[in-house]
Amino acid sequence: MNIDLSGKRAVVTGGSRGIGRAIALACAEAGASVSICARGAEALEKARAEITASGVTTHATACDLGDAVAVARYIGEAAEALGGIDILVNNASGFGSSDDEAGWGASMSIDLMATVRATWAAVPFLEKSEAGAIVNISSISGFRPSARSTPYGAVKAALFQYTLTEAAALAKQGVRVNCVAPGSIEFPGGSWEKRKTDNPQLYNGILRSIPFGRLGHPEEVARVVLFLASPLANWVTGQTISVDGGQLLR
Repeated sequence: MNIDLSGKRAVVTGGSRGIGRAIALACAEAGASVSICARGAEALEKARAEITASGVTTHATACDLGDAVAVARYIGEAAEALGGIDILVNNASGFGSSDDEAGWGASMSIDLMATVRATWAAVPFLEKSEAGAIVNISSISGFRPSARSTPYGAVKAALFQYTLTEAAALAKQGVRVNCVAPGSIEFPGGSWEKRKTDNPQLYNGILRSIPFGRLGHPEEVARVVLFLASPLANWVTGQTISVDGGQLLR
């Protein structure tokens, strides 16, 4: 069954590369108008061109998602460019790994608070939609101890709870809220591709932990997000779905 998002308007934060780019492209290929934001202008423009090639209305702008004012401004601009918002995908991450002020600051301001602030700004538009949907991108790191990246794991766990709370709060407004928790995902220029060279012991250890014998692809995450954002999931809210090839099973 094909997922049809024709007429829908999707906003994807952190949409220029990796999982965010794959989600934005999947939404466009399903017929949705798409807005993306990111900090890097070069990658943002490349992703915008790829999305536009699908023949849909496209909007892209640089945005520091750690800046509360910039987040609110971006969501407003995206809504104006697309004519409203039906789907919000909160994808950006600061990848805070160090257990210090810098690591916690990056994770709190981008992984958690950018999600909260984008949601605040988007809800007035989502409430006007006949099928408003939010999908938060977390990580399986939130399900278990995360010794290598303490702040990252902690804020990803917070996103699970935030998803539950927002799902309950927004149900009466007809807005569904769900969460996707990817496992280790590899793509060009991503952290796992770099670790394959820089830290092969870690990379190979993760590889051995996945029953299917490989790391995931961004498109495999995007397909689950697409389902949750679509009318096919119109009775699904408050859920977190792991997309990890069974990585958590070990």
